[in-house]
Amino acid sequence: MGNRSPSAAGYAEEADALARQYESLSFEQMNRHLLPLFPLPPARVLDIGAGTGRDAAALARLGHGVVAVEPTAEMRAHGQRLHADAAIEWLDDLLPDLPRLRGRQFDLIMMIAVWMHLDAEERLAAMATVAGLLAPSGLAVLSIRHGPVPAGRRMFEVSAAETRDLAARRGLECVHESETDDAYKRDGVTWTRLAFRNAQPRHV
Repeated sequence: MGNRSPSAAGYAEEADALARQYESLSFEQMNRHLLPLFPLPPARVLDIGAGTGRDAAALARLGHGVVAVEPTAEMRAHGQRLHADAAIEWLDDLLPDLPRLRGRQFDLIMMIAVWMHLDAEERLAAMATVAGLLAPSGLAVLSIRHGPVPAGRRMFEVSAAETRDLAARRGLECVHESETDDAYKRDGVTWTRLAFRNAQPRHV
């Protein structure tokens, strides 16, 4: 997240340490519960809150066309350095509106460790934004952190039920839900992972 919104608090100041943490685990390790749902390449992929670009780079190397949205300049700089060989379109943009992406559509939208930074009003608006960016039959995946909030960060306790309801209102069908422990072994931290399919059929 970035430093132009309360939802982004704390990330610029900790960018160096967070970059080391994020890159210590692989894309496959972090997304193993969701990978069977992902589209085959080449697909249009949007990674919202891309951080250091670990996931964006892995998807680009698989042959997808990837846009990585990361509003924190320090995190973007790490990503562009660490994954300079990956064909990623980096954008400085921010939920809930993502104005720089208006008019575009994606087959896969990722929001990993992003959703719990948004307050209730922002989550309502963000789901509308995501639904508008998701292609017919496209997949949106997100993870929600639960547990202690790190100092200087802004996080909310968000339920799977609320998230499913917001998605259903926008025609997005829940196709995966799971609860997992924290991959980085942080005390008291757990995660909810959700995936939604755009119920609008793909035109052939």
